[in-house]
Amino acid sequence: MFIRALSVRDFRSWEHAELELSPGRTVLLGANGNGKTNLLEAVGYLATLGSHRVSADAPLIRMGATQAAIGATVVNAGRELRVDVELKQGAANRAQINRSPVRRSREILGILQTVLFAPEDLALVRGDPGERRRFLDELCTARLPRLAGVRADYDKVLRQRSALLKTAGRQVRSRSDLSTLDVWDGHLAEHASVLLTQRLRLVHDLYPYLAEAYRSIAPESRPAAIAYRSGYLPPDLLDPARAPETDDVDQVREIVLRELAAARGRELDRGVCLVGPHRDDLELLLGSAPAKGFASHGESWSFALALRLASFELLRNTGAEPVLLLDDVFAELDRRRRTALAEVAAGAEQVLITAAVAEDVPAELAAAPLRVQTEGDADRRTSRIVAEDMHSQP
Repeated sequence: MFIRALSVRDFRSWEHAELELSPGRTVLLGANGNGKTNLLEAVGYLATLGSHRVSADAPLIRMGATQAAIGATVVNAGRELRVDVELKQGAANRAQINRSPVRRSREILGILQTVLFAPEDLALVRGDPGERRRFLDELCTARLPRLAGVRADYDKVLRQRSALLKTAGRQVRSRSDLSTLDVWDGHLAEHASVLLTQRLRLVHDLYPYLAEAYRSIAPESRPAAIAYRSGYLPPDLLDPARAPETDDVDQVREIVLRELAAARGRELDRGVCLVGPHRDDLELLLGSAPAKGFASHGESWSFALALRLASFELLRNTGAEPVLLLDDVFAELDRRRRTALAEVAAGAEQVLITAAVAEDVPAELAAAPLRVQTEGDADRRTSRIVAEDMHSQP
């Protein structure tokens, strides 16, 4: 899989850009703040319908504009597909496949797959559980695009059920309130069981890739492992060595329904939903200790890098090879970690790299350099691309 053409309009610092790309490695060079990361962010948005830097779409639209557009021509196994997304201020986003509108933007998911390495990845190890849940769900959706609909349905049910819990908790609990909760319990368990089953399957499949990736990066360190952490699922289901079974979704649905019933009194008292995948976490372990709080800075970086390397290898070995996005990470890594990442990147079909200077990029990856510059005043700086020799000075 590779991107043959990329276009952006009024996206972040880019008023307009059209890039012709090819398999292999493309290096975007430029000082911090010139907009090179914005292009990788645009590519990542087409793959996930989200930014790795912000949770809302509004900051992605260029200051002074009312909408932004991202488009790419993606080649997968010789077949070309054009995918486009429009981001609108105060309105629903719109998407197209081969210039034809689709009903929901999430229908484009799966056309482009990416794995992104960025300085923000350190939050996977040191950040809150929401960072790791997002990592799991985006990787699950890359493997099974229809899961985006399940995630959206689950979030909708969770919001509505939580609102009912708050309302019912503040007043005398009528029989109609409780019967309505029964209905929402059923909806929540239905969507939760699909999402949980896919998360558990992913942890099982990712585990060996993660262990091997970490061992290659930090052979002197304690072995790395991952496990799914949940306060309501039984230990046998949470064991990453357990092979998924076809009836897991039915078993998980019954467990969630049972746990929701058991927690109802506490939920009504507190006005929050206490059971479901929104409460879970991905546990990262070094030896027998949790990485968060116990890992050194170098170990934390190694674990974050290993999670991304493992994701890339998993996707490459179970489907189309994803486009590799390396956002200014080589400057953050020591020699061993740079070498491990460069070895993977050297064998990838397409790699898009950002760096402040050419010297930050390992020599074996030097190819197709493009320099990113900005022009205009401080309030309305606009990015542009100038082709340049890889070894010229900034």
